[in-house]
Amino acid sequence: MQEKYSMRKDKEMCVGLSAKVISVQDGVALVDAEGARREVSAELLQDLDPGDYVMVHAGAAIAKITDDDEDETDSLLEDL
Repeated sequence: MQEKYSMRKDKEMCVGLSAKVISVQDGVALVDAEGARREVSAELLQDLDPGDYVMVHAGAAIAKITDDDEDETDSLLEDL
């Protein structure tokens, strides 16, 4: 039986999306990902401010990223 989750590249994996933070209030961030705005949990990150870029996965902002990271992520996703 094959494992569903593996470090091998030919297996299933999860994808995070980059987004720009519009506002943050009470542990919830409003983010914009290429025009699609949604609320995500900001509980995992400290010092999150409007204008920051974040990686979003499963409804949560999981990491702050740079503008360059955001551009690279968008480019890679367009290629897919």
